[in-house]
Amino acid sequence: MSDSSSTSPFLNVHQVAELLHLNEKKVYQLASDGAIPSTKVTGKWLFPRRLVEQWILESCHHGVLADRLMVTGSDDPLLSALIMRLNQQQQGHAFYGYSVTGTQLGLSLLSQGRADVCAIHWGRAEESELRHPALVRSHSGYRHWVLVRLFRRSQGLIIRAEDRHQPHDPSGLFGANRRWAIRQEGAGSQRFLKEWLAGHQLRLEQLNTHAVAYSEREIASLIARHDADIGPGTLSAANEFGLGFIPITEEAFDLVTPRNVYFRSLLQQMFDYLHSAAGLTLAQSLGGYTLDECGKLLWRGDDVQHT
Repeated sequence: MSDSSSTSPFLNVHQVAELLHLNEKKVYQLASDGAIPSTKVTGKWLFPRRLVEQWILESCHHGVLADRLMVTGSDDPLLSALIMRLNQQQQGHAFYGYSVTGTQLGLSLLSQGRADVCAIHWGRAEESELRHPALVRSHSGYRHWVLVRLFRRSQGLIIRAEDRHQPHDPSGLFGANRRWAIRQEGAGSQRFLKEWLAGHQLRLEQLNTHAVAYSEREIASLIARHDADIGPGTLSAANEFGLGFIPITEEAFDLVTPRNVYFRSLLQQMFDYLHSAAGLTLAQSLGGYTLDECGKLLWRGDDVQHT
């Protein structure tokens, strides 16, 4: 290998084959299956050197960072509270990280190997059996992922505390005097809002939008500070800020993770805590959660019917 090729941030198929002691046909297969960090440029596969080296370490150790779990994707108050409690239990022996990005960006980070777990929600609970696998399959690497139920939660519209006892005819929510806070594109709550509006023959552009928020809590915070009057969110986020709530639907809140990460004790401890008396009490105190399917394996990317 020449000096220039050894310093390049990218490897070609031949170089990866040499590095892994595989034939080039197997490397092509790994790339096509999304099993190795790669990208196709003008018909040729390129492999980011740093990510390939990280992938090798992860493969050798079932996660070289097995003492930490990086969670990304959708925002949720119960998930956030759960992770804080688990970190306290670990007392520095292990670490949970939670970075809220929204569903779509979270899946992108997972496919790049930058996160261990992605939290997603993409519509009503009764449609999640089809919607969530379809969404996951749109990202490279999905054949090595599994989909696990965390809980179901009440989704709707967060409103000002002083409006909670007023009648809420849907047509009255769209007037010019209603200041909306919405979510960024790719967030599950933004998807929910668009679909709900479509059911009323309205488009997002017709709302009096005053702010874009990047989490459930930011929506609630904007309304609590009187910087907005209404926005999409969960009952738990509304309760946390002492706000009103208009229930619209129940949605499934699921976790996407590589198969080897699914078996890590740190992830299993999340399910165990939510099944415990303390976890059930926590969910009840926040409001709007159903935990009866917590930890249920819903879908595997390597299932024969999805190949």
